[in-house]
Amino acid sequence: MEAPLAEPGQRLLARVIDTLVVGLPVIIVVRELVSEHTVEVVAPPVVAGCMLLYEAIQLALWGRTIGKRLAGIEVVIAPMGPSLSGRTPGGEAGVPGDRPTPTETPAGADVAARAGGDGAASAETVTEAAAEPVAEFDTASDSESAARNPVNVPIGDGARPDVLRAVLRAAIYSLPIAARPIPVLGLLAGVFWVANAGALYEGTRRQAVHDRLSGTLVVKSAPSDSTAF
Repeated sequence: MEAPLAEPGQRLLARVIDTLVVGLPVIIVVRELVSEHTVEVVAPPVVAGCMLLYEAIQLALWGRTIGKRLAGIEVVIAPMGPSLSGRTPGGEAGVPGDRPTPTETPAGADVAARAGGDGAASAETVTEAAAEPVAEFDTASDSESAARNPVNVPIGDGARPDVLRAVLRAAIYSLPIAARPIPVLGLLAGVFWVANAGALYEGTRRQAVHDRLSGTLVVKSAPSDSTAF
């Protein structure tokens, strides 16, 4: 089963929607329950906890949150096969998992038959067989296919993340939010989010840090599933 990887813009849109869906109601409630000068201390941990539950539950049940549904993407288990760089395990360029196919039939296979029943090939027969074209593998077509569709990838079992993956993925992203009120940890959290976003552009799988650590990919949903719960 294959699916195209989600675009960075789709992932950003999904994250913005999810943050608004969770963050705004939580902050409104916190402002009503605590004094104004403690809102900045209390709100981040509460938002982090709600984001963790919100995302982990939906990913474990459906593989996508409200924001991801609206953006047309979903989270799946990452494949454990060849790399997605457009090369086969042997180093030949092509679509992952494809094997090169011969473009010509080998010509030397019937040398012995033409040489005679006694098994001794004449010099003319050997020369003629050596001059005929041998089998070649057409890697050019595979390279062109990979170039045309470089982000179509095989997706693990085609399944949504299990509960542990969903919780881990949500926790890695959400917990740094709770550290914002703490001066040093808040700074480190900001650095993490920058690195997390930058990881999307390193490699061919478009995996953020929380994807890499939880073993997931974000792919485009099938048209019929983009809005279905």
